[in-house]
Amino acid sequence: MPDIGALPGFYRIAEAFPDRGAVIDQDGTVTTYGELLARVNQVSHGLRAEGLTRGDVVATVLPNGLDAVVTLMATGQLGLYHVPVNRCLTDAEIAYILADCDAGIVVADRERPVAGSLHDVAALAEGRPATAPGDRSAGSVMWYTSGTTGFPKGVQRPLPDATPEEIVPPVTWFLGETCDLRPGDGVHLVTAPMHHASPCAHTMSALHLGHTLVVAPAFDPATVLELVDRHRVTNSMMVPTMFHRLLRLPEETRRSHDLSSLRQVIHTGAACPVAVKKAMMDWWGPVLYEYYGSTETAIAFAVRPRDWLERPGTVGRPAPGVEARILGPGGEELPAGEPGMIHVRSGLGSFRYRGGPERTAPGTRGGWYAPGDIGYLDEDGFLFLCDRRTDLIVSGGVNVYPAEVEAALLEHPAVADVAVIGVPDEEWGHSVVALVQPVPGGGPSAEELLEHLGPRLARFKHPRVIEFRDDLPRAPTGKLSRSRLREEYLAGG
Repeated sequence: MPDIGALPGFYRIAEAFPDRGAVIDQDGTVTTYGELLARVNQVSHGLRAEGLTRGDVVATVLPNGLDAVVTLMATGQLGLYHVPVNRCLTDAEIAYILADCDAGIVVADRERPVAGSLHDVAALAEGRPATAPGDRSAGSVMWYTSGTTGFPKGVQRPLPDATPEEIVPPVTWFLGETCDLRPGDGVHLVTAPMHHASPCAHTMSALHLGHTLVVAPAFDPATVLELVDRHRVTNSMMVPTMFHRLLRLPEETRRSHDLSSLRQVIHTGAACPVAVKKAMMDWWGPVLYEYYGSTETAIAFAVRPRDWLERPGTVGRPAPGVEARILGPGGEELPAGEPGMIHVRSGLGSFRYRGGPERTAPGTRGGWYAPGDIGYLDEDGFLFLCDRRTDLIVSGGVNVYPAEVEAALLEHPAVADVAVIGVPDEEWGHSVVALVQPVPGGGPSAEELLEHLGPRLARFKHPRVIEFRDDLPRAPTGKLSRSRLREEYLAGG
């Protein structure tokens, strides 16, 4: 029997270890690697029978589960672009993405019907051979950006001129270098919707590493602890909002599960307040790995737990193959410690937004891409984020970073969630406004929260208005659209 670490990814691992557990679905059903590969091959033949050829697009509107995994791995060996679509979007929003990506077919389930050339996984697989298709080539996932600053855009990279097996070694090496993930007997817990870039990428990577996938139906903090305990989960990918909810569990619940199997819990998607991350590591141990990037750049910076504990708040150094610099308003490179616009150049090579070069140009500068964030590098090259440029509040000529104010407010035990926005002010240019969601049964006063901020933030950063809300909407990735909340706040007077 060959060493699993020497095998180049899912397709070869499945041939060598067909009885190995591949996917544990929401109802507890276990699908082996052999069974999964057979289904993947059947769907691959089904897609070919629909006339799809290299470079065509398959869009999926599917919940987390086996069908989503099968379609992901089938397109990955046919040289197709795979566009996973959020099934919670409105019909109009889904229709926009399907038209924009020129989907050849749409794979969906009956619970979320959408317009288009519809297929389901069972129909594509029915009557097809379980053997590998001929003329295999690596596909690519084309994720659509969240669209918080406009309509969603598909991030499209050139298809690799390689087989699926040939592209795996660099990917698994990179994951080892950034997250200490290795091939072998790992168990990966899927906690977030797979239509988002990071959960989807980690799902695919886990299979290439030979790990077992445990698919959670949706994020629930108590369920996550139970799944980690029951399946001896070794790694997962989460977002900071999940940490905040986990920390709000009763102490009895937190202590009732054995979490000692965890080795890597990778988080990304939004800034994580220092106090929240410290509290999680006090509970789970030094297992929190972090990376910063975007759909366009993938992983640009990464930090291991020990490095973060030495430099709380950093999102790490540039990942292998990534260059970084901080630029001022005139495009000048800034020295260590001085905040400016983050620019990165990735070893992944060029990308374009689906629809033409004119959609790609605004965020690029001579091969460098600006994710739209403000940050600074310390003397050792570790990046510290300040905020989104679009969310920066200039009050009285002074910069106020909403993420910094939010992090301080979240340290108050009665605050469940918070969004800080800037609103026009005749005297100050903009005023700082905090929209606070209290914990159930909480109910802090504005005066109490301002007193809490006293030793934590300079006075000019304090909110001039604190308003309490029953709920603050977030995307499943944990992202909070301050621009949308600002519009709603101003519309409400």
